[in-house]
Amino acid sequence: MEFSCKAFKVGKCEGQKVVDGETMPLVLQPPEPNKGDMDSLLFAVKENKEWFEQMIIKNSAVLLRGYNVNNAQDFNEILESFGWDDVRYFGPAPRKHVYKRVWTANEGPLSDSIYYHHEMVLIKESPGKVILFCEIPALEGGQTPFVPSFRVTEMMLKEFPKVMEEMEEKRLKYTLTALSKNDKPSMRGRGWEDVFGTSDPAEAERRAKALGMDMEWLPNGSVKAILGPASLTKVFDGRKGRRTWFNTLVGMHGKEHSSAMMADGTEIPENVVKRCEEIVEEESIQFEWEKGDVLFFDNFALLHGRRPALPPRRVLVATCK
Repeated sequence: MEFSCKAFKVGKCEGQKVVDGETMPLVLQPPEPNKGDMDSLLFAVKENKEWFEQMIIKNSAVLLRGYNVNNAQDFNEILESFGWDDVRYFGPAPRKHVYKRVWTANEGPLSDSIYYHHEMVLIKESPGKVILFCEIPALEGGQTPFVPSFRVTEMMLKEFPKVMEEMEEKRLKYTLTALSKNDKPSMRGRGWEDVFGTSDPAEAERRAKALGMDMEWLPNGSVKAILGPASLTKVFDGRKGRRTWFNTLVGMHGKEHSSAMMADGTEIPENVVKRCEEIVEEESIQFEWEKGDVLFFDNFALLHGRRPALPPRRVLVATCK
């Protein structure tokens, strides 16, 4: 499929990188200064949906910039114009519903960072796309860095071939403890009632099982979710046969409310986890948010996170198939 499209002009942004011949993020702007209104954008999207989706897969990240996208309603209109099926968020991060398909991003303290992850990597059917809208840029910081996941796999295979072979063969197991009540100041502050959308323990167990996890009730009213065996890497169709680092090993290993190990109980060496964390940061890409930016991530190709920020910052999110 051709790279160019008359409905959009290719732009640039600070922090862009070319990875394996692909520009990340690909910046798309109005073709003319007077074409930045919502009507022009929606028309361009509807007329070029297939092309636009191919650009998301080809470049992994596409940034719409220079359009008059002002609020959650505008953002939702863009989402609706693509016609992608919605995927309801499941996970421990505190979020609030804003409007129709639009939610707030993680509402944990802005002073904390959010580690790199594939969205909802732990459940059976992860969303294919994560779409972010910057309503209010941070006063300082608050970037959303991302990482071409296949590069992590390549580097880990190069540096730890034997451990990688063992983890691929044995696969991974995770545990995650959900509190009995919502702990608002926490990055992982959703209680199990909120996570599973019910206050009935039996129904929570049923919903957990449908997502591919077992549950263990703890004496203090919390619940431990056990997930696995899970793959270390995955290969998704249409992405050049790349092995995506599709796991949350670093994000959950050795944390207060979570763990990651091989599925047979074998511990993952600490130096391997630490080096993986370094590799992820070394391969990261980031740009500065501008008001009105809309960013499309291929969730099967990219890990993403959040830098600490000085408020105010308001980034909204949607997850789609």
